Amino acid sequence: MDFLEALSRPPLVLGVDPRPTLHGPEPLAHIRRYTFELLEALAPRLAAAKFQLAFFEALGLEGTALLWELASASRVMGLPVIFDGKRGDIGSTAEAYARAYLEAFPGSALTVNPYLGLDALKPFFQAASRTGGGVFVLAKTSNPGSGFLQDLLVEEKPLYLHLAEALEREGEGYREGTWSRVGMVVGATYPEAVARVRERAPHAPLLLPGVGAQGGRPLKGEGLLFAASRALYYPGGRPDLKAALEAAEALLKALVE
Repeated sequence: MDFLEALSRPPLVLGVDPRPTLHGPEPLAHIRRYTFELLEALAPRLAAAKFQLAFFEALGLEGTALLWELASASRVMGLPVIFDGKRGDIGSTAEAYARAYLEAFPGSALTVNPYLGLDALKPFFQAASRTGGGVFVLAKTSNPGSGFLQDLLVEEKPLYLHLAEALEREGEGYREGTWSRVGMVVGATYPEAVARVRERAPHAPLLLPGVGAQGGRPLKGEGLLFAASRALYYPGGRPDLKAALEAAEALLKALVE
């Protein structure tokens, strides 16, 4: 499976951010069972499953093993995978991150951090091109303090737009048809930023976190993937399969109608 196929699926992304305290006396076993049930039930309704690496890493070796198991199961179900780790480093370290996720799981995507510059991102772009994957570069993130750096005016234009324009140019070398393998993360909590990035980067897939619990609004447009974590994985603040299915239907109705 090529990750770009996610863009032809329903635009909703399930964010998997497991909190052990919500899963009873045997949390890992319950997280495994609940997530499998949720993936099986929602797979046809989703663009992708997004696994937040920090929550699995915090569970130690067993958590890492669970991550690989769930990611593999998602692929067997025909569901694209996004590894949300916001990785970024120079040279050989970036290449190692790319091997760990993009090459280990061909056809998957990884979120990355652009702070070290475009040269530090090329190993990710190249790995995605070789493996049929994708890369989502942080551009305008959903958190309230994102403007501290991302909104800084440089030549009368916010920094995140300079980045968007540079990534669109870089992404041309990794474009296949309409869409590039070089995408961006833009918070759904900032709809004006989404529109401005889309205007300057018409071929970049956009991953939009913040729908649901963070108050991000559903938006219309091609190449948009809306990530919902707490609102979809823990509707009502706890694991609830029936409520998650209802939440998915409500979100999809808002996104596609």
